[in-house]
Amino acid sequence: MSTRHPDRVTEVHRDGLVLDVIDEGPLDGDPVVLLHGFPERATCWRSVAPLLHAQGLRTFALDQRGYSPRARPRGRRAYRVAELSADVAALLDLLVGEPGPGGVRGQESKAHVAGHDWGAIVAWHVATTRPDLVRSLTAFSVPHPAAFVSSLVSSRQGLRSWYVGAFQLPGGAEWLAGRGTFERLLRRGGMSADEVARFRREILDDGALPGGLAWYRALPWTDREAARQQVTVPTTMVWSDGDSFIDRGAVERCGRHVDAPYRLVVMPGVTHWIPTQAPEPAAAAILARAEAS
Repeated sequence: MSTRHPDRVTEVHRDGLVLDVIDEGPLDGDPVVLLHGFPERATCWRSVAPLLHAQGLRTFALDQRGYSPRARPRGRRAYRVAELSADVAALLDLLVGEPGPGGVRGQESKAHVAGHDWGAIVAWHVATTRPDLVRSLTAFSVPHPAAFVSSLVSSRQGLRSWYVGAFQLPGGAEWLAGRGTFERLLRRGGMSADEVARFRREILDDGALPGGLAWYRALPWTDREAARQQVTVPTTMVWSDGDSFIDRGAVERCGRHVDAPYRLVVMPGVTHWIPTQAPEPAAAAILARAEAS
């Protein structure tokens, strides 16, 4: 189910949850679904989307489970990657569905998908489990899950991912957030003062932090078989050499897990927060992959 105003998709319903959507760009443009990461929301694409619109694409930036105010279920299991992926598939089903009530792009059979950080993890999962819905994939910062896991013991990735274990402690990250430590860590990770202020407003003040942390806390219930599957849709992996969270070793393994046209783009001098800090090259990467697919 969706809500349209009058031809715009503003929300998607699934399993009693309501996920908000920012639908912008030409109504007849090819659909591009944009997935945010942690700890951000759909607004992280606000500088990328207009650049895609200028090239004729229509964007759907999804406020994902745990972030959308009406989609914050209780319990860690509700935040398994399979559930996050199914939310995105519900949106994709709507966008590429048959003509009729709720169908936006009945003449299209697939949509382009782009994700950053945790949004990239979800995008990888959607591409492997529902390739019938995905025309192309552009993953920012986080490589294919199998490449990431293999790098944990063969590169510095394990050290860079220390916070994943820290987030498993009940109340630990929440305590850090309450003392301002979380915000200082984000600044050290490359976020600007304005980006940290947006984090405070959209995540802390709006009550989205527990839902975002639940994505990490649901990792023990990851679908390992799906995480090992090869990607069969045209894919671009985008990584920035100023990323303090993702090691290059993990990224260089990524292509081994794609059985389709693949490209690695390395952005020099950019931190982890690519969509907000390098919107022009980010949009160019999505556009190039879309045009080639």
